[in-house]
Amino acid sequence: MTETTYTGGCQCGAVRFRIRGALKDSSICHCRMCQKAFGAYYAPLVSTRGAELAWTRGEPKRFRSSNFVSRGFCAECGTPLTYEAPDGVAIAAGAFDDPSLVAPSIQFGMEGKIDFVDRLHALPGLRTEDDAEAAPFLLKMVCCQHPDHDTADWPPEPQP
Repeated sequence: MTETTYTGGCQCGAVRFRIRGALKDSSICHCRMCQKAFGAYYAPLVSTRGAELAWTRGEPKRFRSSNFVSRGFCAECGTPLTYEAPDGVAIAAGAFDDPSLVAPSIQFGMEGKIDFVDRLHALPGLRTEDDAEAAPFLLKMVCCQHPDHDTADWPPEPQP
């Protein structure tokens, strides 16, 4: 029987992680602290309880957001990475190389849920390139984000 392995990291690649084992608790938190920590309407988090979490490149810088919780983030690019409480560490779902593998199964902090969140799926949607007429720079954009897989070295050597 093989053990499941998940990898991920921040946007710039300065911090990377590996998780071995089953991930059973994936959630969305709507509380105001999570909204501020993620700069978003809610925070998608995946508990690592019962699994083995290892930092494979760098380690998050931490901010103590309450008397019980610290929040980890990349000191280089600011990507939110962890929610660390007495009951364990949760990783930001979007930091996984394949976030589709960690679908949420519960919501917390419902007292802070913003009403329109339930209607986001009904908004009109465009692919990135569909907005090129209003923002032509999109057609010439070169991504500097770390790829969604482990790399031996990062950042890569500049090309001549």
